[in-house]
Amino acid sequence: MPVPPLLTEPVPAPDAIASVLQEAGIDMVFGISGGHTGTVFAALSRCQNAIRTVLVREESLAGVMAEVYGRLTGRPGVVLGQGPWVLGNGLIGTIEAFLSSTPMLLLTDFSDTPPYSLHGPYQSGTGDYGSWDARRAFGGVTKQVFSALEPGQAVQATQLAIKHATAGQPGPVAVLLSIAALSGQVGPETRPRLYPTSHYLPPRAGGAPEAALHEAARAIAAAQRPVIVAGNGVRIARGFAPLQDLAERLGCPVVTTPSGKGVLAETHPLALGVFGTYGTAAANACAAEADLVLVVGSKLTASDTARENTALLDPGRQVFVQVDVEPRNAAWTFPAEHQLLGDAGVVMQQLCGALPERDRAAGEARVAAHRAAHGYFDGPGYAAADAPVHPQRIIGALHKVLPEDALITCDAGENRIFMMHLFQTRAPGTFIQAAGAGPMGFAIPAALAAKLVHPDRVVVAVCGDGGFAMTMNGLMTAIEHDLPIVVIVFNNSALGWSLHSRGPFAAEFKDFDHAAIASAMGCAGFRVERPEELEPALEAALAAGRPAVVDVRTSLATSYIDMTSPLAKG
Repeated sequence: MPVPPLLTEPVPAPDAIASVLQEAGIDMVFGISGGHTGTVFAALSRCQNAIRTVLVREESLAGVMAEVYGRLTGRPGVVLGQGPWVLGNGLIGTIEAFLSSTPMLLLTDFSDTPPYSLHGPYQSGTGDYGSWDARRAFGGVTKQVFSALEPGQAVQATQLAIKHATAGQPGPVAVLLSIAALSGQVGPETRPRLYPTSHYLPPRAGGAPEAALHEAARAIAAAQRPVIVAGNGVRIARGFAPLQDLAERLGCPVVTTPSGKGVLAETHPLALGVFGTYGTAAANACAAEADLVLVVGSKLTASDTARENTALLDPGRQVFVQVDVEPRNAAWTFPAEHQLLGDAGVVMQQLCGALPERDRAAGEARVAAHRAAHGYFDGPGYAAADAPVHPQRIIGALHKVLPEDALITCDAGENRIFMMHLFQTRAPGTFIQAAGAGPMGFAIPAALAAKLVHPDRVVVAVCGDGGFAMTMNGLMTAIEHDLPIVVIVFNNSALGWSLHSRGPFAAEFKDFDHAAIASAMGCAGFRVERPEELEPALEAALAAGRPAVVDVRTSLATSYIDMTSPLAKG
């Protein structure tokens, strides 16, 4: 069937770019107008019914919001803004997308000033003498960089960037636009010829080859003590239901990597939570005793594997079956006897069809025995009555107050380790953390994006006072866009991780009242000094109907070292 042209009449190039985004199903754009990209913002103003444009107060918020939009929808999150600052300020979301395989589109510019590009012009990123090299700079943190020097290239580069961002292992892709590329028109006679965006979008990756699948299935069926290690790839593939189906069919315990936390609800009778450096003792014990390890969508980093401790995982005594969409990730850290290359969700469905049903009760009994022997989200700290408030007590209150499907976004530092180790997820896909790059300043913009994508769900950002200070301007965006997120601040007047690892020098802050700061912005603010104040404050924040901050005076008595597995110490 003949492919029609993209356009039937000439239109300004920025309008064609906006149409490409719309055709690709992208319904939100995040950024700040600057440089030459103002023309694209003007085009977006003409399609507000299809694409919501979210103006942020600083590019780092746009980067994180785009990353979280990408991970929640599977469509590229778009950052739109001026080249130097999308790179310089917006980099935390880009690096997180690069390391966590999130589809993302950086739609930005060279900030070029022709005809003076050879004379060291202001801001220019053309790479000429006296200019900074935008292409080279973006190339270090993206899957691909496309340059567009004329209108037709601008449109096609946007289409190809969406393709590359979503094909295979997803990731961020940059489009660098010159002023000339945004100044002209495109139409049916444009060169290169322009075709509908749908023809550029990649199909979903398929399943594993049948021969490899059946070999792996035989090995899994023969195992006496298998364990599933579920990683970020399960989330990317939206493989929550296939993972649960496979675990239940095999009666197989499931442990997750940090970036896979919550891909199976940690309340499920086959779940043992996160394993590895900051994992639960029960998860690590189960992984260590396994005779077969089915790794689904994980690169098995050093943190995942407690620094590759052979007491946890060891190909010398365990059979490895590894599922990944990227061939380079399979048998990367450990040799995998069976490699199943394909989409994690599809391959797990294939395995369900190829494997006989096993005794689920026996698997649940294995899990229950490990929970009983090592504890499982049931420590006494959840009810601690001390003031300042212990982190465990804050998390215990979250367990009591939040609905099961609440979306939790985490920052970096000790507060994230506390949440990863101590917070029990009760529905799949509800825990959002930056486990690829781990930047501070992630939780608040991540919560903004989560609330935009899921406006009917409770969204809670958990951060320390350090991370709150970095992105509290996100509360202005929350007010402006009517996004009633709740922010919990673990306020210990310190960079907890730094203080506990290196001492107090350059790790302590003054005591600020973050609830009062939030109130001054127009948010609801609640200051919590004692544990009995926690739950009423959280309930009031959830009922406020506007952005709310719960600032909790938090004890330094507990540290990330207490959450660290003995397997990773020494």
